[in-house]
Amino acid sequence: MQPLYVRVQPEDNVAIIVNPGGLEAGSVFADGLMLRERIPQAHKVALTGIAKGTAVTRYGVTIGYAVDDIQAGEWVREDRLSLPEPPALGSLCEVVGRARASEPLEGVTFDGYPNADGTAGTRNILGISTTVQCVAPTVEFAVKRIKQELLPRYPNVDDVMAVTHPYGCGVAINAPGAEIPIRTLRNMALHPNFGGELLVVSLGCEKMQPSRMSLPILSDEPWIVRLQDEEHRGFGDIVAAILRFAERRLERLNQRRRVACPASQLTVGLQCGGSDAFSGVTANPAVGYASDLLVRAGATVMFSEVTEVRDAIHLLTPRAVSREVAEALVREMAWYDAYLERGAVDRSANPTPGNKRGGLSNIVEKALGSVAKSGRSAIVGVVPPGEKATVKGLNFAATPASDFICGTLQLAAGMNVHVFTTGEGTPYGLALAPVIKVASRTALAERWPDLIDVDAGRIATGVSTVEQVGREIFSMILDAASGRHKTWAEHWGLHNAPALFNPAPVT
Repeated sequence: MQPLYVRVQPEDNVAIIVNPGGLEAGSVFADGLMLRERIPQAHKVALTGIAKGTAVTRYGVTIGYAVDDIQAGEWVREDRLSLPEPPALGSLCEVVGRARASEPLEGVTFDGYPNADGTAGTRNILGISTTVQCVAPTVEFAVKRIKQELLPRYPNVDDVMAVTHPYGCGVAINAPGAEIPIRTLRNMALHPNFGGELLVVSLGCEKMQPSRMSLPILSDEPWIVRLQDEEHRGFGDIVAAILRFAERRLERLNQRRRVACPASQLTVGLQCGGSDAFSGVTANPAVGYASDLLVRAGATVMFSEVTEVRDAIHLLTPRAVSREVAEALVREMAWYDAYLERGAVDRSANPTPGNKRGGLSNIVEKALGSVAKSGRSAIVGVVPPGEKATVKGLNFAATPASDFICGTLQLAAGMNVHVFTTGEGTPYGLALAPVIKVASRTALAERWPDLIDVDAGRIATGVSTVEQVGREIFSMILDAASGRHKTWAEHWGLHNAPALFNPAPVT
């Protein structure tokens, strides 16, 4: 392979090395640029001389300022950049509605399980919600029994899942911020893949009483198993009660069948984890292309991760359909700025050692690549943490960047298919919705052929285009939603536990 770099925008004065294993000093590119030192794959090379104190530009945006003079052909490392200030939030809502309207895609469907509330499931799962961590081991014990003894009799039910969590007591239940984990648990219990079959297990004495979840009572049938109720005589009695409640719901879930559903009943969550410098030029743009197709087909699409949006917020507010949506975007950025400040940190704490190993110098560069997942569609809504997405089209779901917390909040928002891009690799998965893994580098896809679903690294080498890989992802989303395609995470049963976002104090 000849020496090759990727430059995102013509005005960029840095580019990333494409060649696997990196390139040695003396390597010469087609345009005559010669490396002055060895540079690893995905790391940045200076395309021109960059004077001390001047802007280093990638994606057409300043990602930092040179702390010393940098010569053309040198490695632009993290320690050679100073972090710029984040975009000021004050005047970002003045210009909105700049996203171009696209022609609708008519007739796009998937095979799903329709629900009475107008949503549709992509899987048919018995969900057992919990109010407090104290009951988690008991519920998990009961779930094992259900899978062994009951589930084989109900072949149309895909799985049984316990929504367990480290919450519910020992917390400031009425403090500001406590509403976030509470509404997250409420909306998780109402997930489309649970088919409206409520089953909640409570201890009895916890602060997080079932009534706090404000769940709609869909029938007269009891929906709470309370372990401390006097009717239960020992552990065996408690487990038997959970199994009785579960079997009644399994009987009804087993009657569900897949039917053709409009794409408007899909809610797709987009996320990245273990990102690298290729993420923003291969995997995320391809996902962004698929996102635009989904929006044109009428689906709900969510991108997230506040700290990985904050430094690109000035590029997003012009795409808001209204001033109200732009103000909601800015409000979530400001809330998170204050949240981090209370913890005596700022956005610079975000990049991980793996991100930096993969060529990302700082949070600015990471954010500019991250927002590529959002494609080019208009942003029609903002979903606060723990809330449900209610507007069809492209939404920003305000979540932390933690893979596990973000995934949990997107599930609470109604996500029934997850698309997860990665450069460094992760076996992450969810029990409640299929997770499609998209690798930013071919080397990762080849090293993990039984964990990665789509190789977007082909874009960097010119083997495929963003459009081609984007259409492949779009088709896989529909196939996964329809049960025609099983993702690798599903194949291996890799399911990360739900992780609640609780900014309130623990007492």
